[in-house]
Amino acid sequence: MPSPLFADRPAPQPTERGTVEALIDVTRRMRGDMDAVRRDTVADGDDTLWRWRRALCDLAVHHLDELGGHLDQLRAGRPAGAMDEAPAGGALTDSRTTDDGAAAGGVGSGEWNLLTDEVSWSDELYRILGRAPERGPLTLDELPSLVFAEDEALFTTMVTECLIDGRPMDGELRLVRADGQLRTVQLTGEPVLDTDGCTASMWAVVRDISELRRGERALRESRESLRQERRMARAEQRLAAELREAVLPSRQGSLRLSGGGAVALDLAARHLSSSSNPLSGGDWYDALELPSGEALLTVGDLTEQGVAAASSLAMLLGAVRGMAVAGIEPGPLLAHLNQLLETSRRPALGSALCGRYDPVSGSFAWAQAGHPAPLLFRDGTGRALTPPDGVLLGATSGAAYEQADVQLLPGDLLVLHTDGLTRAGGADGAGTGAERDRLLALAPRLAGARGARECATVIAEEFGQAERTLDACVMVARIGD
Repeated sequence: MPSPLFADRPAPQPTERGTVEALIDVTRRMRGDMDAVRRDTVADGDDTLWRWRRALCDLAVHHLDELGGHLDQLRAGRPAGAMDEAPAGGALTDSRTTDDGAAAGGVGSGEWNLLTDEVSWSDELYRILGRAPERGPLTLDELPSLVFAEDEALFTTMVTECLIDGRPMDGELRLVRADGQLRTVQLTGEPVLDTDGCTASMWAVVRDISELRRGERALRESRESLRQERRMARAEQRLAAELREAVLPSRQGSLRLSGGGAVALDLAARHLSSSSNPLSGGDWYDALELPSGEALLTVGDLTEQGVAAASSLAMLLGAVRGMAVAGIEPGPLLAHLNQLLETSRRPALGSALCGRYDPVSGSFAWAQAGHPAPLLFRDGTGRALTPPDGVLLGATSGAAYEQADVQLLPGDLLVLHTDGLTRAGGADGAGTGAERDRLLALAPRLAGARGARECATVIAEEFGQAERTLDACVMVARIGD
């Protein structure tokens, strides 16, 4: 069966020249575009994802380079060199040079004549196998010395089936060059039969696919790293959510206080999760009935995320509850929290609002640390309370926090929330003007609600429909009759 790869035997004619030129132009344009994409693929904080993208780009560029080299050979119509002068049975001399003289790939060929023991290699095959041309080619008996130990059995089977059974060869092998480099090659070949149908020689084409396999391996590794990172992120997200659920009070429950039987306080809260950042979660709220009969109301937001935020949250809420039970007022309480965050092993920033409601007098004393002010709804209208001075927790040492008091009346509704609800902080701490007005515009609906739980549901439905970039908490306190 004569080989179609040798010039002295019949071979199919190449594709019409104009078509090949067009393919070459397309490939070069794609190569340039791919280079631009690779240059634009910069690290963006997610190192694993960047490595995966880079590996994909490198693999695509390698494929395009190989395609360009093959098209150049196809355009040439036959391998470069004096093939017309080659004797029958001579080896293929590869064309691996583009118009600008740059190396264009790694495909070599050789033929082993079983009748004369002659061996012919192309120049490229010497380069692929790392053997100096002056040393001459290797015989079939010497070739196994280059094959990686684990692939020797496969190589022996391929050659035996080719020579004895007359089967074509097509397989992937690893070779160890004289310089110690491990190369991966695609070995393709077939026996050349004489007039009696016996095997006279064996020819083979050796394609160096080391860079291709290296790129594929890098892609697999980076893809697996990305999968592992995502699995860890999901596990961290679940752990953070479980910690939050264990620390925060029930979102659906309500707390009713009746200190001295005078006034009842109805409380409800909601947490709105971010759709774009599942590991966010520094927003928190808390409500606690104190031994004095007063109610502690707090909301806040830590800059940390995930498990770190949940861990800091547990520490912070424990400190808030302990100081509140000890009778510390909201202003001094925030000052102690500021010192706690500043001196912790893992410093963090945070905003917070802390208030104490006295159901006997109806007084609400509160302080804030860089946090949106509460909204007071009364008689079908709403307004933001004027915030006392206070800086972010953890921002500066020895910070003092002013305290304000407001008298609440039966039927009043107090809404405490984190800045994620109104998306940005405004000058007065109540959020952006448009979003704050949108929240205040809910006053008629809130006035008609039957309780704090229904009010919290109205707010959550209004602000939870759109895609959220930040977590948010909202707590509603309704003064009963």
